Amino acid sequence: MDLKFYKESDNRWYVDLPEWEGPKANLEMVMGADTMLEILAQGEGEVTLYMLTEPEDGYEKLIYKHETSELGEGAYYHMESYIGLEFNLDVWLCDVTKFVFGKFPKIIYFNKA
Repeated sequence: MDLKFYKESDNRWYVDLPEWEGPKANLEMVMGADTMLEILAQGEGEVTLYMLTEPEDGYEKLIYKHETSELGEGAYYHMESYIGLEFNLDVWLCDVTKFVFGKFPKIIYFNKA
């Protein structure tokens, strides 16, 4: 699945999900997800990621840690590395993840489009 992320003029990152009927605030990438997108976008204002729940050669991983309700429903994931560089970055993904994947996958495989 392809997901496009974009940064608005206030430097906030959002996922572009036209089919989402909830509030736009739920699409904001926060608590590490914004940092991850800054890394992946490499100075650009948008980035598209191919995201899978099954292993694929050449794909990076977001590894599920645990669910939490501290900011609303969501789950923490961990990005150990990207393109061979270590990051050790925790990323919180909100319940919109379940809208996209049907659940909080144990591993989300991703690659920049």
